[in-house]
Amino acid sequence: MDIHNSLLTLAIRASEEACREILQVYHSGDFQAESKGDNSPLTRADKQAHHVIASILETSGLPVLSEEGKAIPYAERKDWQYFWMVDPLDGTKEFLKRNGEFTVNIALIHEGIAVLGVVAIPVTGEVFYATQGKGAFVKRANGVMPLAKRLPVDLKQPHLRVVASRSHMNDETRTFIEALQEPTLVSQGSSLKFLLLAENKADVYPRYAPTMEWDTAAAHIIMNEIGLKVLQLHEREELVYNKENLLNPHFLVR
Repeated sequence: MDIHNSLLTLAIRASEEACREILQVYHSGDFQAESKGDNSPLTRADKQAHHVIASILETSGLPVLSEEGKAIPYAERKDWQYFWMVDPLDGTKEFLKRNGEFTVNIALIHEGIAVLGVVAIPVTGEVFYATQGKGAFVKRANGVMPLAKRLPVDLKQPHLRVVASRSHMNDETRTFIEALQEPTLVSQGSSLKFLLLAENKADVYPRYAPTMEWDTAAAHIIMNEIGLKVLQLHEREELVYNKENLLNPHFLVR
C-alpha cells in the first residue's frame, strides 16, 4: 500500500476539524477538566477532538489508536500493518494555562515506522505535514511552503540552540546542556518543540522525560523528512512505534 495523497488529505482534514473543535472549547472557557488515571488532565476539547478525528480517519478503513480512545490490546494491534496513531490534543496542560502551546498530532504507522505525519496548531491555523520520501511542508493562510532540509549539528560546536521544556527540566537535561559550549535555551509546549527544529529556530532537542508514542510519531516523520533523526538516547536507532508498552524511551532529536 502506497502513502496515497488521499490519506494525507484525510489526515489534514481531520486535524483541521479537530482544531476547530478545540478552539470552540478554548474560547468558551468551559473546559470541563478532569483527571485521568495517571493524574494527567482531560478536557472537553480532548474528547471532542478525538471523536471528530476518529470519525474522519475511520473512513480510510484503517484502525485508529488514539490517546483518548479505548485501550487496544497488543495481541490485537501487533498484527496491524498500517494504522493511525493520534493525540487529539497534545499539551492539555498548556491548553488549561491558555498559552496557545498545544497541537493536534496524527501519524500513519507502517511496521513500526511513522510514514505520514500531521501536526496542526489550533491557535495559528498552521498545519505541518510530511510523507515518507516526499519532503515536509507547512500550510498557512497564504499557501503551502516546503520546509528546508537541515544538517545534523555537531554537539561540540558552540552556541547551539537547545529545546528545553519548562515543565520537564531535570538533572539529566541540565547535565546534557552543561556539556555544551555556550548554548541558548528555547522552550515551547507540546510537539511545538519539534517544530522549532523544523523551522530552524532550534538545533537539538534532548528529551529526558516521559513521552508516549502518540506524542512523537507525527513530528518524527517531519524531522526525518528535513534530514534529522529522533534517536533513542545512548542508541543509534530511532524511536519505533506500536511497541507492547507505548511509552517512549528518552530520545535526542538532531
